[in-house]
Amino acid sequence: MALIRFYKPALYRKDMDAVLQTMVDEKIGPGERKKEFLRSFAAYIGKKDGIALRSYPDAIVAALHALGIEEGESVMISVLSPRIYLEAFRRAGVKPILIDTDGTGLPDIEAAASRIGEAPKAIVYYEPMCQVPESVEAVKELGIPVIEDISQSLGSVNGETKAGMCGDIVISEFEENGVVSTGGGAAAVSSDEAIIERLRKEAAAGQPFIDLPDMNAALGIVQLSKADALISRRNELYRLFTQAQMKSGTQLFGSASPEFRANGYGFSVIVSSRPDDAIEFAKNHGVSSRRTFTSAIGTKYQEKYDLFPNAIAPITRGISFPLYPFLAKSEIDAIVRVISHLG
Repeated sequence: MALIRFYKPALYRKDMDAVLQTMVDEKIGPGERKKEFLRSFAAYIGKKDGIALRSYPDAIVAALHALGIEEGESVMISVLSPRIYLEAFRRAGVKPILIDTDGTGLPDIEAAASRIGEAPKAIVYYEPMCQVPESVEAVKELGIPVIEDISQSLGSVNGETKAGMCGDIVISEFEENGVVSTGGGAAAVSSDEAIIERLRKEAAAGQPFIDLPDMNAALGIVQLSKADALISRRNELYRLFTQAQMKSGTQLFGSASPEFRANGYGFSVIVSSRPDDAIEFAKNHGVSSRRTFTSAIGTKYQEKYDLFPNAIAPITRGISFPLYPFLAKSEIDAIVRVISHLG
């Protein structure tokens, strides 16, 4: 039995034509299309400008430097954030202050507030698996700069809060499996003119070798132009899978608020059985599934339930299922059946 692919890029012929046109124009390196993509992305999330780079870690390091964080200083980050942050912190000489998540997988603001006495210079507000907070006020009340990472939440809405509203700097990577993809690369944007200028200076030091190429940016421009339609379709599937989850013995990962509109980056549940058994069950019914947080910082701390009680369950028992616009009806039906019978 052929397995349903875990993810498939939402690419259409028009997307490929845009990349081909860039090649025909003989301008595949960083140039005008990179600038256009950056402007479009910043406008889409309500920011002014910033930088678009080939590397996600480079964007993280640039954000740290743009906030004036110096070697030896500390930054708070949740244990559900990807481990690549620790590498970026190492490059910048920054020390992580690890905090737990709340019940929806977002950084726990109460836990963060309890660590303010350690003088963190910023907080990385990583939003995993479509999640965004119901309100930005509590995040802002910490009184320190916020680096909001919307790599997995771009386009999500919770009440009046949209992905990108929390951050003094907003970061997103655009890898192959993203809601918006450039085939690789990342952006860091802001509405603060001083921060934007410092981001540009950081990028200038490595130009042209770290800038996002026009060939990638051309793909991103087309993807952004249809993002709302694709996110709407992804959200339909997310809600369908959520209905199936309610019939199962699993716990939904993330917000259950009726005002939450997921971008459909993915769909994850926390199983009560052994995760490997759940994955095998799905495989036997033709459905790919994976552990959700194998690349999270917290995989090193699975025995530290006392320190990270909310994050440990998703790390140890979180399972994700395919969710992308190109799923056929038969594939959707198969995924729904599997999710509804999980325990």
